[in-house]
Amino acid sequence: MSETTVPSVRGPAARGSGGAHAALTEPRPVRIALTFAAVAFLTLFLLLPFAVVFVEALSKGLGSYLDTFAEPDAQAAIRLTLLVAVIAVPLNVVFGLCASWAIAKFDFRGRNLLITLIDLPFSVSPVVAGLIYVLIFGAQGLFGPFLQRHGIEIIFAVPGIVLATMFVTFPFVARELIPLMQDQGTTDEEAALTLGASPWRVFRTVTLPNVRWALLYGVLLCNARAMGEFGAVSVVSGRIRGLTNTMPLHVEILYNEYNYVAAFGIASLLALLALVTLAGKTFLEWRHADALAGRGAH
Repeated sequence: MSETTVPSVRGPAARGSGGAHAALTEPRPVRIALTFAAVAFLTLFLLLPFAVVFVEALSKGLGSYLDTFAEPDAQAAIRLTLLVAVIAVPLNVVFGLCASWAIAKFDFRGRNLLITLIDLPFSVSPVVAGLIYVLIFGAQGLFGPFLQRHGIEIIFAVPGIVLATMFVTFPFVARELIPLMQDQGTTDEEAALTLGASPWRVFRTVTLPNVRWALLYGVLLCNARAMGEFGAVSVVSGRIRGLTNTMPLHVEILYNEYNYVAAFGIASLLALLALVTLAGKTFLEWRHADALAGRGAH
């Protein structure tokens, strides 16, 4: 029996494996051409622009480059960018944890709608998002007269910039956590509850440690987008120099004034932040790949 069944079982598997191997093995010229095309694409659209930013920023020497950051408007733009990120990112972390916990751990009416709404900023243009806030909180907007009567400024002020930034960045943390929490299931939490732990203690000692690396991954992506957001912020900020200009908006103003060294100097700072984010993202993917894929820490 074994002599007749083993070939019949192994034969198709072997043929399937060989077929897959053959399908993945391309002629050497094809592999070289594909590799060259990928490297050329990355060089042209990624490495070369990054290099140009730093070359232009340092084109008049290190002294002129450093003077860019001593200018009061540049310092104001940097402070505002950091302030917005410090406010928006933690709020998105809270939202991401709550939304992902609710979606992954509970079954409730409207669950699929919530998932769809989380993805909405990926589909809506940031400019449209900024315009929505203007129509709601602007002087002629839905709540504009009420806000004016009480002396509350949202549009053309820091609160509007924070709201616009939160809108375009809130999916990042939730989208990193939802698949991981769904993969982990509720076994660990149920065991902790059975042993007498309170819901808050379960979240703090079981759920949160299990998703910590995915959470940090989402925070990195959220922070990078928050600091680099242009479209939505440009609509709600009013672009008031020294007051409501973030770094991306300040770069545009300097470039339009033909102050290229200063424009590329601020742009180089954004590029450095992007590189730091990329380095952190790469490290997490390398060091904690299993946890990020939802296979670790049970």
